[in-house]
Amino acid sequence: MNRLLSVVTAALLLLDPGGPRGEGFQDGRTAGVNLSNSKIVITGNGVKGGRSDGYELKRPCWYEPGPDATNMLKTQEDVRAYWFRMHPNGSEAEFQKFLAQFKDKIGKPGRWWTPAYNEADAKGRACWGGLDQFVWVPPGTTPPAGITLAELADIARAALTVPEPKIKLNPDAKSYVNLATWVWLDGIGQPRRSVTASLPGIMSATVTATLEDIKIDAGTTADRAEVRQQCGTSGKPYAKGADFTCGVRYLRASVDQPREVYVLTVTTVWPVEVEDDVVPFIYDPVQVGATRDVPVGEVQSNVKP
Repeated sequence: MNRLLSVVTAALLLLDPGGPRGEGFQDGRTAGVNLSNSKIVITGNGVKGGRSDGYELKRPCWYEPGPDATNMLKTQEDVRAYWFRMHPNGSEAEFQKFLAQFKDKIGKPGRWWTPAYNEADAKGRACWGGLDQFVWVPPGTTPPAGITLAELADIARAALTVPEPKIKLNPDAKSYVNLATWVWLDGIGQPRRSVTASLPGIMSATVTATLEDIKIDAGTTADRAEVRQQCGTSGKPYAKGADFTCGVRYLRASVDQPREVYVLTVTTVWPVEVEDDVVPFIYDPVQVGATRDVPVGEVQSNVKP
């Protein structure tokens, strides 16, 4: 890669407040994408406020459509002072030689493409460093490593989060052998979450996850627990006289378990679709789980003579 171009590009991104940038997020377990040097805009109710399943982009860097020849030349002329600071022994002739590659494209059809990367990926910056910092591309074509609609959908998928479930139980503090332990979820909110990744005015892709089911793991073997999985999308809160269809009936006490509890896990299942079928593949569902400790005791009874 031309390191001179790399240095000037870095300066351009620092000095030009209207220059390329991406919107993303990285917040603990909700890490998704954190775009750098990108013009991709990420929007939707699935971007924040939930939990990611750790989906990774297949390629952590790419080229994006950039300025036309006139705007690119103007931008490079505007970093003149920075160029000479970086090259204190540089001459005017050398600077003009640097500008010549941009002047050569004035009046020609096409535009410059510039590299961007996912900073949330440990390999992203190294990948970006292996790309040329400017690539001239004729109209109607995509350069090797240029962003595609499928990769835009991938970025939306990586940014997608869903609400982290909070498990509610009845009985809540402690259950007993052969007693029905009802299970449902709290805090799910909107059961449909979507993210759109777009290059404004060029192309966009939207992925949508819709809560379809929950799965219960009792935290022990079938001989110690009976699991009922007819739960719908959020489980079944306890209701007097209602059929017990979602939850666990523990058959043995938990006194012999680590910490004397069973660790119950509830996993939400969110199938993912790409709107308008803009890509020819199907994503795996987002699955996010939560756990609760369930102490299970023996029912005590007193026998009087």
